[in-house]
Amino acid sequence: MRLATYDFGGDGHPLLLVHATGFHAHVWLPVIDELTSRFHCFGVDQRAHGDSDAPGDDGYEWRDLGADVLTALADLGLDHPYAAGHSSGAAALFLAEEAQPGTFAALWAYEPIVVPVDDPLPVTGNPMADGARRRREVFANRDEAYANYASKPPFAVLAPAALRAYVDYGFDDLDDGTVRLKCRGANEARFYESQGAHTAYRNLDRVRCPVNLARGGDNDGFPADFVGPIAERLGGATIDVFTGAGHFGPLQQPDATAASIARAFASS
Repeated sequence: MRLATYDFGGDGHPLLLVHATGFHAHVWLPVIDELTSRFHCFGVDQRAHGDSDAPGDDGYEWRDLGADVLTALADLGLDHPYAAGHSSGAAALFLAEEAQPGTFAALWAYEPIVVPVDDPLPVTGNPMADGARRRREVFANRDEAYANYASKPPFAVLAPAALRAYVDYGFDDLDDGTVRLKCRGANEARFYESQGAHTAYRNLDRVRCPVNLARGGDNDGFPADFVGPIAERLGGATIDVFTGAGHFGPLQQPDATAASIARAFASS
């Protein structure tokens, strides 16, 4: 299985950015534009996302996402980098650090999908998985896809540059001239169904680097409410609150995200 990794350029300490479920590395571009003067930025498409291959039927466990992060670091030749993750991407960073403590110099994590329970939850269906399986995958062209997403939730809240990057890099060109989502709905659904079936929370004591957490100020309940218990178990990690943002905060407020990341790593 091939993973797509990216060198986005910049100057300074290496920084790996990991996207949320259903997205791809290039949605970080509006954030990266604000960070390349301070960091050398890199990205990876999670398995079954973007230009990375999809695994077989048994390759959708979240511990595999953490293993993929370690594989990406080796492929990119990154030693003790900073890393920033959103949602499942943030969980993947915790899982990678827990598998190999001391991997990262510091972490920034926006609403990580790390359920505050010690025992893994069962793999089960849920509304997010159902929605992913129903999602429209084919459009006449990228402009039609952009207009569709911009007109209704949940993507309507994204900053235009982030939504444009999602569309421009998130579709394959088909032989008949139409475009189709690279992250297929059935695969996305499998990640939602297994989102609690990992031990990232139980093993937070294996995290050996400073952690800065972030959450949306407009988001109550799952998964924003996970941030407090995660911070407590980590021993008091810093929490940034993004006023006016929900779970898509890094894609809603790229400038605020870049500023938060820069502050987090300036003190590391």
